[in-house]
Amino acid sequence: MINKELLSRLKKASTIDDTDILTNSEVYNKKDMVDTGIPALNIALSGEIDGGLTPGSTVLAGPSKHFKSAFAMIMAGAYLKKYEDAIVMFYDSEFGIPEKYLQAFGIDKDRVLHMPISTVEELKNDLVFQLEKIIKRGDKICIVVDSIGNLASRKEVEDAINQKSVADMTRAKAIKSLFRAITPKLTLRDIPLIAINHTYTEMGLYPREIVSGGRGIMYSANNVWIIGRQQEKDKNKKLAGYNFIIRVEKSRFLKEKSEIPITVLYDSGINKWSGLFDLAIAGGYLQKEGNGYCLVDVESGEVVGEKMKTDEVVNNDEFWESVLENTTFKEFIKNKFQMNSGGSVDVELLEDDVEDEEEDEE
Repeated sequence: MINKELLSRLKKASTIDDTDILTNSEVYNKKDMVDTGIPALNIALSGEIDGGLTPGSTVLAGPSKHFKSAFAMIMAGAYLKKYEDAIVMFYDSEFGIPEKYLQAFGIDKDRVLHMPISTVEELKNDLVFQLEKIIKRGDKICIVVDSIGNLASRKEVEDAINQKSVADMTRAKAIKSLFRAITPKLTLRDIPLIAINHTYTEMGLYPREIVSGGRGIMYSANNVWIIGRQQEKDKNKKLAGYNFIIRVEKSRFLKEKSEIPITVLYDSGINKWSGLFDLAIAGGYLQKEGNGYCLVDVESGEVVGEKMKTDEVVNNDEFWESVLENTTFKEFIKNKFQMNSGGSVDVELLEDDVEDEEEDEE
């Protein structure tokens, strides 16, 4: 039996804005989702082809020249396309976004608020103020930070001014504090934030890529990607572009360590259907026949389409639109990538978090 009278009293007495019964809670139930126009990006963001960019903080990490800023611009451009009155708040510490990127991804400069920054504290103070005092739920804003990795701490700058050459032990804590302060506010305001970050290689018996800025990003950000790349060569073995591999390190939607490929070619840009070819083969929707591939009915195992060469499949809008509309491929993708309701806790991360909290207390 539901005690409605008690629920009502507690709700009225609450000093917290937006307090409501969970079934009626707008914050809990109504979350925006923006289709990026690229199915593989939607999968990496939300675990489904029809998904996309969601409120909260998404960190795109990787070495230099790994298309991180371009992915961020694609997402921001999709947001502006969906909402005619939307703006982009662009916190910039790199000052290197080419104007052709903005044009290519449909970003009108008159709808971008450019905000030059140089320290973590400067970013944190302005973002928290904007989210707390200025931005309201319902405002259509997409925030881009390029980049976290290029921001110094205030102490690092002061030490340089005073000609001190000492290790800065405050930057990682400042970044952790930044994400801890803004991530809940982003969700409450229904605002997406895309932050670019760098990685470095931790040497050892098994070298691995580490996200710059400490473990705090892993705990407080909603989504964290590490982007790798492989060369894509043409028939003459010449470099034609890159196959970027998005490895999902943390997500509210996807199974961790999921990998989604997106191909970018010099002559044609991003392949809209990138990654779906290999996934369709893995799911049994495409079957190799001689020097080509045929569409298969996964339930009966029967071939239902004409044989096509690889190039004819990969870039074929009509083919993929038909697959998405007339087969169970979308459901296969959700089952493959999305976490189920009984998702497990990463014990190693939990142990590290306890250690970090102990260090903070010290």
